[in-house]
Amino acid sequence: MKEKISLAMARRIALAAQGFADPRPSITPDRRHLARVLARTGLLQIDSVSAVVRAHYMPLYSRLGPYPLALLDNAAVTRKRKVFEYWAHEASFLPVETYPLMRWRMERAERGEEMYNGLARWGRERAAYIEDIYREVVQRGPIAASALGGQEGGQKGSGGWWGWSDAKHAFEWLFWAGRITTASRRGFERLYDLPERVLPPAVLALPVPSPEDAHRELLRISARAHGVATAGDLRDYFRLSPADIKGRIEELVEAGDLLPVRVEGWDKPAYLHKDARFPRKIEARALLAPFDPVVFERARTERLFDFRYRIEIYTPAEKRQYGYYVLPFLLGDRIVARIDLRADRPAGVLRVHAAYAEPGAPPQTTAELFEELKLMQGWLGLERIEVTPAGDLGQPLADIAAS
Repeated sequence: MKEKISLAMARRIALAAQGFADPRPSITPDRRHLARVLARTGLLQIDSVSAVVRAHYMPLYSRLGPYPLALLDNAAVTRKRKVFEYWAHEASFLPVETYPLMRWRMERAERGEEMYNGLARWGRERAAYIEDIYREVVQRGPIAASALGGQEGGQKGSGGWWGWSDAKHAFEWLFWAGRITTASRRGFERLYDLPERVLPPAVLALPVPSPEDAHRELLRISARAHGVATAGDLRDYFRLSPADIKGRIEELVEAGDLLPVRVEGWDKPAYLHKDARFPRKIEARALLAPFDPVVFERARTERLFDFRYRIEIYTPAEKRQYGYYVLPFLLGDRIVARIDLRADRPAGVLRVHAAYAEPGAPPQTTAELFEELKLMQGWLGLERIEVTPAGDLGQPLADIAAS
């Protein structure tokens, strides 16, 4: 008989796995705090949208509170590098120790697999040109795609990826294949170089596991980051295919890494990580980025928090339900509100365009949300908060801001 876990406990287990059972540090966060967050999350998803701050900076803030952005920036440059960039749950920062675990994906990409179909087809047709670009990186790296006519800075040209220049296509193909990697960024623009000139020698010397062993280890990392999860949750974290995980979860159960359980209200089997924590209470308070691991798999977010969440950046303004860049607000072990937020840096203003309470939000939601906004304002170096009284929390927030 499988152990049954209440939905409330599943939420607490999941939040503890992501580091929300621990208080934010009372000192300025340093490399040890960064390492602890990375050990729990296993990755930080990268996104170019900077309505508030670029998405990869936010999970650290949500868990640690105000921290110097240079903490992550410095971890992603060649000297004393702690993270590298690759495709995991979309484009991500990953601890350098996991580099060998992604080699199978790079090797598949070089064969025209594990990448966008259009880019794979383009690569087959332009193999000679790709080699020309590779030689440019060998000779001139670190180099930006824009130096050879590529489009960068988070812009993909008109019409999506097919609007890229030939140079940008070639750089992206080589990046997928692992033949080049990100040495650093200039703003949001990648500077590419060879892995052997970027990654620590000790990391490059690590043995490369078989695809089966790599998939098993990635599932272990995923399970630790989730605490409790369905097979689909575990697979999605590193975007593994159903074929990749066939038999792997059963092996982890047999090895004792995973314990099959039932979660109240879930219609699929679940798995508990062997080291999962069972906190009696979570006292978190955090704004979450749309790409935070707690919420980036929307079906799981709905199962855990009864919170339906969609990002509306690409939805026409007149059709948006909540706003352009909406952040969930976590209070305790529940998502109690959502807020459409923008950092207006030229004006020095953190702008609240709208705020909405979730059903059953506790009475202190507005006050706690404002305190978190004040903390974020200071972290971003903005002078003040301005609230548009839209949404059921908009006017109460505006009243607090004006008092």
